[in-house]
Amino acid sequence: MPEIMKRRTLLLQLTPLLSLAFFALPSLVARADSGIAQQKARPLRVVILGDSITAGYGLERSEAYPAVLQKKVVDASLPFEIVAAGVSGDTTAGGLRRVKWAFGSGAAVFIIALGGNDGLRGLPPSETEENLANIIRTVRTLDPKTLILLAGMKMPPNLGAQYVAAFDGVFPKVASAYDTLFVPFLLEGVGGIPALNQPDMIHPTAEGQRLVAELLWKTLAPVLQRIASH
Repeated sequence: MPEIMKRRTLLLQLTPLLSLAFFALPSLVARADSGIAQQKARPLRVVILGDSITAGYGLERSEAYPAVLQKKVVDASLPFEIVAAGVSGDTTAGGLRRVKWAFGSGAAVFIIALGGNDGLRGLPPSETEENLANIIRTVRTLDPKTLILLAGMKMPPNLGAQYVAAFDGVFPKVASAYDTLFVPFLLEGVGGIPALNQPDMIHPTAEGQRLVAELLWKTLAPVLQRIASH
């Protein structure tokens, strides 16, 4: 077959495909634009990796501090979704095992609110320290841009002065070593106060949970405002 005939044959074969691509292009572009718009409209995530306090043990989910924080976010017209990844009884070791699951599709801010069960079980503070460090390292491996907030925990004096001092010192040490945002004591103004705790004196009442949210919001609000403005 002469060369010119081969070219005509090839052109005839390609014409339907080229026409299809031409007419399909606007649709593909529109779908891409729609996807980008949906991503921009999707709330940014603030993930809280925690235990029964984060899960709102003994209360309605709407009374737990993550839900109170979500209301504050909405009232401030900020585009964030508070994700409560709290599991009752969880230790820092348990949190480390599920950090990737909790991180999920990503997080603008990742709050670590673990450690209370480590102390109540008398686990070595060195283990708590290493677990917290590994949680932070894992989050930063998943996304170096994610801001991390570490919420500290403190133990009652009946566990012994030496243990309490070692345990309480873990949290500021880790926060300083890994340059995270830091709230020294998650239950500041709540822990040990009968009126703000359920009968077990471990889990906050609804009012106690509200105060926990207020405490976190003081650190979280300016961070979220800064992220939203960029």
